[in-house]
Amino acid sequence: MVAARAGVSVATVSLVANGKTAGRVSEDNISRVRDAISELGYVVDGIGSSLAKGVSSIVILVAPDISNPFFAKVIGGVRESLGPSYQLLLSVTDSGEFPKADDVRKLMSLRPAGLLVDAPNAGFLADLSIAGPLVLLDAPGLESLAPAVNLDVAQGARELASHLAAAGHRRVAYLDSVTGTETFAIRREAFLAEATALGMSVDANHMPATTIDVGEAAAAFAAAWPDWQSEGVTAVVCATDTHAYGVLQEARVAGVRIPEELAVAGFDDLPYSATSSPGLTSVHLPAKLLGLKAGEQLRRLMEGQELEQEELTLESSLVVRGSTSPAAT
Repeated sequence: MVAARAGVSVATVSLVANGKTAGRVSEDNISRVRDAISELGYVVDGIGSSLAKGVSSIVILVAPDISNPFFAKVIGGVRESLGPSYQLLLSVTDSGEFPKADDVRKLMSLRPAGLLVDAPNAGFLADLSIAGPLVLLDAPGLESLAPAVNLDVAQGARELASHLAAAGHRRVAYLDSVTGTETFAIRREAFLAEATALGMSVDANHMPATTIDVGEAAAAFAAAWPDWQSEGVTAVVCATDTHAYGVLQEARVAGVRIPEELAVAGFDDLPYSATSSPGLTSVHLPAKLLGLKAGEQLRRLMEGQELEQEELTLESSLVVRGSTSPAAT
């Protein structure tokens, strides 16, 4: 219909619709085809094209718990690295839940060009069992299963423990995430091990965990604070900045002075952490860079190039602000 309206061949319409006109279609014919496409409301059938080519231009990003604001920057990095040649499709779960392999396999009918999986576990990857370009994000310990871009969260956790110990804290609490991914286990265990080595006490038996939600974290802190206070807790470390925002919110309601009575710290270094009152001490994790590097690795694989490195590790760092240090306010 487009060809008939424009007075050209079907092949010419195909070249224009798929952006392959350079040196092959005159400007006049390009203009006529585009006018006809606009008049008829024609769009390329992506599924049909993928069937013909055996693969689409879709890239699927599988992410647990999209409620975590950290993922917004990861997604931005992936989108930037892929460029206009690929369309990004998200496969996400409800808060606190991990993706199921069956759900992802259903999306494979779209014949994606590649797959990115954020914070997976070995069981998920074994169940998924797919062929094709695959890159893992924030997947410590799983580098042998697929190319991966990881974050050195343990180093940041150790720096945070050293900072609190140097400030004189001896009894510290930990507010965890219920999201059962390896990255949360590593940051918790690295902090606890370093805190113990530096002479700080952390009650591992009284460690509340919530979804990545400000209100849930605030409620957990409200419930735990009377016991923590009676036990002499002077600092609380949160698995994410979002948890820490809930603690700061509830601490204001309860009249707890930050950091004089209670130091508060988190992980991620989200943008609001620099402007909260007080500013939040946080382990900086380069979210956008994580997405950029993972997208770059996947794009190389999709375009048939070899990777210079199968595993990339991005450094974390501690950013000290007023929530743990009055001098930083």
